[in-house]
Amino acid sequence: MLVLCGSSVSTMESEVLGHESPLYGRRTGQIDVRPFSFQQAQDVIAYDIENAIRSFAVTGGTPMYLTRFDYDQPLRENILTEILSPTAVLYNEPEFLLRTELRNPARYMSILEAIATGHTTPNEIAGATGIDSGPLSKYLQTLRRLRLIDREVPVTASAKQSKRSQYRVADEFLRFWFRFVEPNRSSIREAPDIVYDGTVRPNLPDHVATTFEDVCREVVWEAIRRGDIGPYSEVGRWWYGEDEIDIVGLAPDADRVLFAECRWTSDPVGHALVSKLRDKAEQVRWGPDTRDEEFALFSKNGFVSGLTDDLDEDWSLFDLSKVEDTRSKDE
Repeated sequence: MLVLCGSSVSTMESEVLGHESPLYGRRTGQIDVRPFSFQQAQDVIAYDIENAIRSFAVTGGTPMYLTRFDYDQPLRENILTEILSPTAVLYNEPEFLLRTELRNPARYMSILEAIATGHTTPNEIAGATGIDSGPLSKYLQTLRRLRLIDREVPVTASAKQSKRSQYRVADEFLRFWFRFVEPNRSSIREAPDIVYDGTVRPNLPDHVATTFEDVCREVVWEAIRRGDIGPYSEVGRWWYGEDEIDIVGLAPDADRVLFAECRWTSDPVGHALVSKLRDKAEQVRWGPDTRDEEFALFSKNGFVSGLTDDLDEDWSLFDLSKVEDTRSKDE
């Protein structure tokens, strides 16, 4: 038995498994090792559930990044020591990673920075980077092949046919680095504390909110596996024009659909979000008019008093304790 393991995607796919490789057509198995999910990473992150989600939004699920943090220290100290320090391993890690995978990483870095700072459509990325749509398409394809970005379309649309695609940085650490470190490297070298307090800390909740949506999607899948909701065969994001729903689950065989919103805010969720989600659900064109609808709300700071009593059995409410329970029941 011969087992080959490598972290360079381009090398493993072209030099080891490619057409000109002696091993081409002879392998009997392959594993594309992915980063840990949040539920898996919690075995490493020794924070309470709220700070664990905040920390995961910084490190992502790559074991090396996870284990660089000292979870006896506050998150601020870990970010300053392990990322916002020119001598830290993670300070230059993304640039080093791209240089090992790509001959000319500069344009790829500009694309990743554009996506990480909120330019998610091809037109927005082209405008932010100055790269024409033709070459940009090839760059995006390469970044997808390297598992550095993901392409998303509304869950109700066809991945191959839809023109409403959006891109996101696939790894949480890379998303954090290209949003907060790369644009501020000169300032970080002089005054990392000021960069953290003036740039990272005030914008971190918005950054974590995106990660929280992914965490909630994990909870939805786990709830489906347990039979608490659904079942649903597809779960993803939906958007059309200015309207967006964080999580939509589809059950084509049963004409049933799930709508869920995730809120990483300082205030408890109330009736306003319930009404807004109902209104947006009516805009989702999927299934017959008689479809069954199920709803869920996720909230960092819980729900206003009496909300549970005002909702029927079609609604599920998840605060952070319930998010944590989803994992603890498996252990």
